[in-house]
Amino acid sequence: MTRLCLSVVLVVLVLLGGCSSAEVPETAATVETELGFLRQRAEQGDADAQYNLGFVYARGLGVPQDFVEAVKWARLAADQGIADAQYALGVSYVAGEGVPQDDVEAARWYRLAADQGHAGAQLRLGIMYLDGQGVPQDDVESHKWHNLAASRASSDQQENFTELLNLATKLMTREQLAEAEQRASEWQAAFDARQE
Repeated sequence: MTRLCLSVVLVVLVLLGGCSSAEVPETAATVETELGFLRQRAEQGDADAQYNLGFVYARGLGVPQDFVEAVKWARLAADQGIADAQYALGVSYVAGEGVPQDDVEAARWYRLAADQGHAGAQLRLGIMYLDGQGVPQDDVESHKWHNLAASRASSDQQENFTELLNLATKLMTREQLAEAEQRASEWQAAFDARQE
């Protein structure tokens, strides 16, 4: 684990009360120092640090919660291709936190993260296609994204993602389902080819 990641984990654990002071001897001064280190790395253009700093502001971890500041840092990381940051921007646009509420912009950011294999973004994009929220309503495209999300879901998420996939399946004809599965298969093949 890099020093930056370790620092963020320690700050979060201490601020959330996840460790006793005997386990992690953090003080307010130490937290401030670690946040300063994180900010310095973010200002130097480190995309992971930018995303982490945005997360810190979004959650109010050691700083006052500030969604505008969270979006600022997330956008810098997202523009460098960090899928988690792209996903976070999608969430911000859906909720209207730190930016005006905008479903079209949310779908754009979800798509960027989904194209990188981000399961959460794939799920949210599937829901948007199901509802016609920020994108044209499209059951086939919705199923495609739900299918891809379910295939990437963590063990914690697997049941929920599969349940949503099954709900999307119930809305489709046999022909639509075959087309959705073909689209998912083609997307997966193209994704795998990009990873080589």
